[in-house]
Amino acid sequence: MKSAYKRILLKLSGEVLGGEKGFGLDFDKVNEICQSIKKCTQTGTQVAIVVGGGNFWRGRSSGEMDRTRADNMGMLATVMNSLALCDTLIASGVPAVVQTAIEMRKIAEPFVQTEAVKHLNEGKVVIFGCGIGNPYFSTDTAAALRAIEIGADIVFKATNVDGVYDSDPKVNKNAVKYDKLALADVINKELHVMDITAASLCKDNNMPILVFNLENPDNIVAALCGKNVGTIVE
Repeated sequence: MKSAYKRILLKLSGEVLGGEKGFGLDFDKVNEICQSIKKCTQTGTQVAIVVGGGNFWRGRSSGEMDRTRADNMGMLATVMNSLALCDTLIASGVPAVVQTAIEMRKIAEPFVQTEAVKHLNEGKVVIFGCGIGNPYFSTDTAAALRAIEIGADIVFKATNVDGVYDSDPKVNKNAVKYDKLALADVINKELHVMDITAASLCKDNNMPILVFNLENPDNIVAALCGKNVGTIVE
């Protein structure tokens, strides 16, 4: 199996770690995903991960709560997911480390770009928690930023749909799927690939994005090998 990429940034939603319920942690699902990540590392590809926290908490769904505090809670939720992924990877024989944008040295390393790259070059999977460490920014933005900082070849955005459509395929049965898109079109047409801040970061730094379905975790491996499993945005 030959990889098409040297270094990837895998963006995982928190909900996917919750399995069918989409809440909490379904370790059968976590293990499935980690086994696919293991296959990626066995090709020699360096893998970094940004994970969301929506299986525990979503700041934008917190009602009347102060947005900053709500987003801080969401960042902490991403750390729980990061630790779960790290533990499962290590148990599978894959060296892994968690770095967080908010310092919590007793449970994770602080994010340092040079240290993250060093870990990757040593064959470790690096999992980035706490988003970018600030409220009002999504984990999509964190994925774009970290991918640029570590010099990744591409962002793999694993979602619950099999690519990017011109409208919501769950609502519109006639929605058209794109095989390839320009980042400028994503921004101008307000297509829901990722938030505008993240898309703009990728556009300004020539960072491609591959959007695909994670219902089958082996799609990560298929994407790594260059197979057409979703929508490429570049």
